Amino acid sequence: MPILQIPMTIRELPVQLVNQIAAGEVVERPASVLKELMENSLDAGARRIDVELGQGGIKLVRVRDDGAGIPAPELALAVARHATSKIASLDDLEHVVSLGFRGEALPSIASVSQLEMASRTDADEQGWGIRCSQGAVSQPEPVAHARGTTVTVRDLFFNTPARRKFLRTERTEFGHSERVFKRIALGHFEVEFRLRHNQREILHLPAAGSDDERQRRIARVLGDVFAENCLAIEHTGVGLTLSGWLGLPTSSRSQPDMQYFYLNGRMIRDKLVSHAIRQGYSDVLFHGRHPAYLLFLAMDPGLVDVNAHPTKHEVRFRDGRMAHGFLNRAVEAALAETRPGSGESAPAVAGAEILPLRPQQSFAGQAHQPALGLQVREQLQAYEQLYSPPSTNYESEQDIPPLGYALAQLSGVYVLAQNADGLIIVDMHAAHERVTYERLKSQYQGGGLTAQPLLVPVTIAVSEGEADAAENHESWFRSLGLELSRSGPDRLSLRQIPALLRNADCERLVRDVIADLCEQGSSARPEQHVNEVLATMACHGSIRANRQLSIEEMNALLREMEKTERGDQCNHGRPTWTRLTMQELDRLFLRGQ
Repeated sequence: MPILQIPMTIRELPVQLVNQIAAGEVVERPASVLKELMENSLDAGARRIDVELGQGGIKLVRVRDDGAGIPAPELALAVARHATSKIASLDDLEHVVSLGFRGEALPSIASVSQLEMASRTDADEQGWGIRCSQGAVSQPEPVAHARGTTVTVRDLFFNTPARRKFLRTERTEFGHSERVFKRIALGHFEVEFRLRHNQREILHLPAAGSDDERQRRIARVLGDVFAENCLAIEHTGVGLTLSGWLGLPTSSRSQPDMQYFYLNGRMIRDKLVSHAIRQGYSDVLFHGRHPAYLLFLAMDPGLVDVNAHPTKHEVRFRDGRMAHGFLNRAVEAALAETRPGSGESAPAVAGAEILPLRPQQSFAGQAHQPALGLQVREQLQAYEQLYSPPSTNYESEQDIPPLGYALAQLSGVYVLAQNADGLIIVDMHAAHERVTYERLKSQYQGGGLTAQPLLVPVTIAVSEGEADAAENHESWFRSLGLELSRSGPDRLSLRQIPALLRNADCERLVRDVIADLCEQGSSARPEQHVNEVLATMACHGSIRANRQLSIEEMNALLREMEKTERGDQCNHGRPTWTRLTMQELDRLFLRGQ
């Protein structure tokens, strides 16, 4: 088969073809058009933006705003390539504060659609409009128009069939456009937004100035579940400010579909940002789950390059490590407050330290369960004597601790307690695991875990590879409170363990820590994975299921949970406690109905 000979003559491409090539980068689908037009409206200072779509945006995308408008002599320039009012010099490009700045969007859109634009400024007595088709721009004509601009895009890709056939169904394309609309609306609470599709109103979001109005917009766009299970964040440092809302770890999602991040008002999806935020959730997120968040980062525009990607979704930080560290620390610090009663004034209660847990805890010496032959009143009185809260007199319900006081233990797994709102149910292993983990982390960061020597060294049989790994990292094990020495080719001697884990299974604990070390690889620094190792250790040192606790031990655990950072979840991301209010219990039993 003969090779096709392509002429090698260099020639300048027609302007219309250049714009259509550029449209391949800027205009992917109707949602791309909508994004560019709405960002232009925001750059124009709009306080109200009305969007109308037809057939998912394939037939019609119309965006109307009440912004500053465009003077009649500049309408044709607005659809000219590389013509913009947003930057004028290289210094402007290095300090971009507007959402758009390249001057490519409108000419690119006009090259693959039928575009009409009408506008009016405060200085004009009437509006002016132009039409663009196949690269030809009409002369401005008088039109009836209020202050602001309306851009109408019809028949997207009508002249590029190869691009049009890649569009999906009307429902799919509308879904993409609706997501873009919501993303922009969440980033600009001060603006009123309205969305119509096929002449039917889909969403109306009034301007939100107060906190309550912002919460209503969040609930309307992201749903009541996120609005009711999020944590407000406000963190400032190193010239950066992070604000917004973090979804609680217990409300994580199976997909990263509810992650909204804005840099100086620009919505972005950046790998550095996503990684930093996910690391901030690392101690509280269940495996395989994704956090939900709505966050705003404000920083000097000169410290970030927003011209790093054709669609401007990704950015490049001048100091990526600093930005990553700030985001990670801010998220981690905010989530550290997710503990029972955070934000409430829980009084300091005596005996808050967890009591030593005896290997076989029993209820000897306490009152026995009343006989079944007693009357109901007598049974309740006996039960009250058996499970009575501490004899502390409180003047009001506000003085009752957030997790209340223990009543009983259920199936050796759950602690039942009563607080001012109703019934508290605590997973005692998950709760104690979080308490132990945070104590281990605190001691490790303070210079190393406090160790307790063993009366008799424990000999542990391992493989030669595991023995080599333990021998090579002997000082690191010592910082964890584990004193290991090699006593043979495949033998290790354990002489001391962390004091907090004195009741743990020593041999199994060492085996799991060595397994973690070998899995990380001999080239990796163990310090980078120390939290994973501490989590393994905490799991071994926590209360196990079917362990009988006394009322004093249960109450001590509740008080420790109230003081422990991230106490709402264990270090695997599972919730440690839940609450059933009296209203919820009344509904279960149809009381008052």
